[in-house]
Amino acid sequence: MNASERFIKTFKTLLPAPFTIAVGLTAITYWIAVFVSDTNESFIPHAISVLEYWEEGLWNKGLLVFALQMMLMLVLGHVLALTKPVDILISKATMFCNNTANAAAIVTFLTVIVSLFNWGLGLIFGAIFARKVAEHAVKNNFKLNYPIIGAAGYSGLMVWHGGLSGSAPIKVAEPGHFLEDQLGVISQGETVFSSMNIIISCVLIIVLPLAMYLLGRKTQEEKVVLFENHFVSNNKTTKSIEGAEKLDHSRLLAYIFGTIIIGLSLYKAFLKPDEISLKIITPNYINFVLLGLAIILHGSFYKFLSAVDSAISGASGILIQFPLYFGIMGIMSNSGLVEQFSAFFVQHSTEVTFPIYTFFSAGIVNIFVPSGGGQWAVQGPIIVNAANELGVSLPKSIMALAYGDQLTNMLQPFWALPLLGITGLKAKQILPYTLFLLVIGMVIFIGGLLIF
Repeated sequence: MNASERFIKTFKTLLPAPFTIAVGLTAITYWIAVFVSDTNESFIPHAISVLEYWEEGLWNKGLLVFALQMMLMLVLGHVLALTKPVDILISKATMFCNNTANAAAIVTFLTVIVSLFNWGLGLIFGAIFARKVAEHAVKNNFKLNYPIIGAAGYSGLMVWHGGLSGSAPIKVAEPGHFLEDQLGVISQGETVFSSMNIIISCVLIIVLPLAMYLLGRKTQEEKVVLFENHFVSNNKTTKSIEGAEKLDHSRLLAYIFGTIIIGLSLYKAFLKPDEISLKIITPNYINFVLLGLAIILHGSFYKFLSAVDSAISGASGILIQFPLYFGIMGIMSNSGLVEQFSAFFVQHSTEVTFPIYTFFSAGIVNIFVPSGGGQWAVQGPIIVNAANELGVSLPKSIMALAYGDQLTNMLQPFWALPLLGITGLKAKQILPYTLFLLVIGMVIFIGGLLIF
């Protein structure tokens, strides 16, 4: 048994399904709140009060809106990845992937670029791209290190939280978000489009493909064997279309509706008086644009809805896990645990070290809370409180959390499941190469946080 196989076995032994982990974290947080938080109540009334905090958090209206926003962002990004233009782009790029080194660099580069736009799109784009490269290798009878290509297709999950669809940056840019009282509204001009994040993102865009190219030159290639894959990138129908069904398949209707959405989006971004600002980039705005693009590029409501059917299963984790994370936040916020954890950070860090502590703590938390949005709900209040106490830049603290969260996706197999399903690869096959990406990313992120 090699190192990657031992790691996967240990991971599976120690960590159950993410939903089970969420339930376990809920129980741990509950008992910590019961025994540690300051209260004048006796034990049983206090224990019941903490349960009520949990229940209030579960159904927090603002947080439930957040869950739906993140779910739609994943689904619509996935739907966009299933459009014909994306398929054409991948097919064109695949023609240049005639060996492992070139393929690894090209797949990494394009996947990172796409993931900075939308993480759901990037995740499925990278998976389809990796699969297409393997099919290209089989068709043209050349050898390839397929696991490296699979890892390259997953590389976007290490940059997504610093992109336009990053959960924490886009949520704090939205008026009325659940932490507005503590940090106000912070536009993406201060987070995603800050000089720190732009430089870090540019370094990642250059270094990651180069590193994968060099790695690809040194790895052993072999003949690719592909198992049957039922993945469909563009839905077609051969049945006869009658009556009102013609509306479902109408290109004109889809183009009109999609164009209205995109037109309104452009108007709000560039033409509406006094609204020309990066503050326009909120979860709702991003989802609105994704909806319009997906409908236009699919060319009919029928194809769009068929793609939604394919994509919706990937969002089940968000749908069912987010409320549990919101319940944890409800316990921590109302019991005083946020203040206690924040005090610990304040006592053991300085203005210089706090972003680094935040980065590493976010990376650790991500192993147990694989969703960036869920992690922001749980860890965000602690980070914000501690940053305010220490006088540390809130935008920098938010990005430190974002970097840590996305980094350990390279060893957290939860979000890799769609890619593994499409490519036919196993987690143990791509893990050595995703860990390679993790090490490189860690150096870049820590360097950026220390320099800026």
